[in-house]
Amino acid sequence: MKELRSLYKYVLKYKYQLIFGIICIFFTNYFLIYIPNDVKKTTDIVIDFIKSNKDNQIITPYSFWENPLSKTLLYQVALIFFHALLQGAFLFVTRQMIIVNSRKIEYDLKNTMYQHYQILDANFYKQNNTGDLMSRITEDLGRVRELLGPALMYFINTSMLLPMVIYNMIQANHTLTYCVLIPFPILVISIYYVNKLVDQKSEKIQEKLSDLTSFAQETYSGIRVVKSYVREDNIALYFEKECVDYKSRSLALTKIDSLWFPIIILLIGISNVLVLLVGGKLVINGEVKFGTLLEFMMYVNIITFPVSNLGWVTGMIQRGITSMRRINAFLQTPTSIVSGKESVDLATQDIVWKNVHFTYTETGIQALKNISFHIPAGQKWAIVGKTGSGKSTIAELLFRMYDVDSGSIQIGQTHLQQINLEVYRNQIGYAPQEVFLFSDTIAHNVSFGTESSSQAAIEAACRMSCIDAEIKKLAQGYDTTVGERGVTLSGGQKQRISIARAFVNQPKLIVLDDCLSAVDAQTEHQILVNMEQELSGKTAIIITHRVFALQDFDQIIVMHQGSIVEQGTHEQLLQQQGYYTQMYQEQMEQHA
Repeated sequence: MKELRSLYKYVLKYKYQLIFGIICIFFTNYFLIYIPNDVKKTTDIVIDFIKSNKDNQIITPYSFWENPLSKTLLYQVALIFFHALLQGAFLFVTRQMIIVNSRKIEYDLKNTMYQHYQILDANFYKQNNTGDLMSRITEDLGRVRELLGPALMYFINTSMLLPMVIYNMIQANHTLTYCVLIPFPILVISIYYVNKLVDQKSEKIQEKLSDLTSFAQETYSGIRVVKSYVREDNIALYFEKECVDYKSRSLALTKIDSLWFPIIILLIGISNVLVLLVGGKLVINGEVKFGTLLEFMMYVNIITFPVSNLGWVTGMIQRGITSMRRINAFLQTPTSIVSGKESVDLATQDIVWKNVHFTYTETGIQALKNISFHIPAGQKWAIVGKTGSGKSTIAELLFRMYDVDSGSIQIGQTHLQQINLEVYRNQIGYAPQEVFLFSDTIAHNVSFGTESSSQAAIEAACRMSCIDAEIKKLAQGYDTTVGERGVTLSGGQKQRISIARAFVNQPKLIVLDDCLSAVDAQTEHQILVNMEQELSGKTAIIITHRVFALQDFDQIIVMHQGSIVEQGTHEQLLQQQGYYTQMYQEQMEQHA
């Protein structure tokens, strides 16, 4: 149960509702166990009345209201109805307090998980697949909600009801109480052993479900690749194999669960048989009244439902604990990126890198080696190099998606680790190398990085990125939904929408990471020309592997195998006749 300790703060938030719900459970059971006693009294009154009337002049249709038994019967029936009504009312309030609160706790815990998702660093997402993360916030959280709702309610109900029923049975007759309780030790032993099996199998089932979810999510996202390579049958066979494995594990758990109900019904049946045999003999011998025997039969029936649900409840509790263990493992995952408190103004502060080294922990690849440069505020710099040279890593470190291994990154005199990330990133416009568009309208995708952007600002940004004319040709224009990850658009269109998104908020620092790779040379040139005015007074870092359009930058950094091999203006680098010149000549020959 230690896995459930992290739920205490959520439960305490609704402690008064929970306490009131528990009080209602008590009164539900209190009025419920009154009913057998009412029936016993009514039965004994009728039998005693019959015995006292030797002439059998019992109630007739003509003398019902005059008969002395009539008012007593009506009173007893009204009493039974009143107790049943109160029991039902308290049961309704119980469900409102406990079941509804479980939904509220689910809501709070889901928000906590989602917030934790957002603060985790990039390493976490490279090491965990999307399907597993989705499974934890849906399937696992749903099972925890069941634990806090139905399972908790029925567990408390059974824990209260059994002692109350046993107490009343002992007050009525010790011998018949022993007959009812004889099978219970077997039940306790069964619960202990079955719980261990349920725990083991539940965790394996949840892991397999996460794998299935991940596989399905990847297949849906990459469906165009699957169809292009005609791998539908192979994918279907693999998915079927995994589903069969999941089914086998689920059936194994279901078989264990299916043992509960027959075992419990058998034990309750044994109690009924013993009560009938022993109680019948006691009635015949005149040691107890018939009403007492009937009362015990009702007590056995009252505990039948909660006891028969013990297997279902314990299984639900065990699965909830298993799921909470998985959720705790996620919530306890620390992030290496912790926001600082300092604020900076990127419009006036320089960007300074000093001897930065960085290695990707998940691959062990050293991406950057001793990187140093100084970008004055308001200048336009380009970072150029071949694939794998470390260009994109510079952007990721500048955004502080990762922390450097050694060296430092400063904004003015302030180290990046000391800066408030929300304030810092809000000043940056970023067009990544791998464009991600949401399954939403074009207008909403362009304005994603800002709280509110006017339609005029959205269209202006799109004109600058040379996509406005194409958008207006669409049937719904800027209200066109682009599909998942922008599936309805070409690569060049997605890149230009991403560029518009980077500029629409008028950021103080622009970072464009090879975001024109899918755009033809003529369109690229036009976009760069359009950018001139937009970049006026802004600090800009353009990362690219295409060097023939870099003539107008204040400085160009040339990267090779994680190191800066050359730095200068376009003319200075060509005069050096080095690595930059070689790249430039190769690309000019390709476009000749």
